[in-house]
Amino acid sequence: HILNAQVSVRAACCKRWFDCPQCHAENSTHDLKKTDEIIFLCKKCKKAFRKDINECEEADEYCPHCDNQYVVEAKTPMAALGVEGEDARVDNRLIKDDRAKINNSSMFDKDASDKLG
Repeated sequence: HILNAQVSVRAACCKRWFDCPQCHAENSTHDLKKTDEIIFLCKKCKKAFRKDINECEEADEYCPHCDNQYVVEAKTPMAALGVEGEDARVDNRLIKDDRAKINNSSMFDKDASDKLG
């Protein structure tokens, strides 16, 4: 699956919108129909536009309505090993605080009896 999809693509076979071919395969009982004309829906401005695969140019990497670049390197889910915990904004006990502690002692906390007159 593509995690950073900037557009949805309308499948020519079932007229439904999907972010990637894997999404279509998981949610449909038929194969994806191949076509030369692709209909896109920009996720930034929510406007649809058509592109012909046979006539793609470098300028076709951007939405014609809002200039959002939709041809970007795909980010796919990867397995990662990490520590699971609650939301750090609620429970931050798993986060190490590397800041130096400031000594907030008062002059009244110290024994200053020898300085009294």
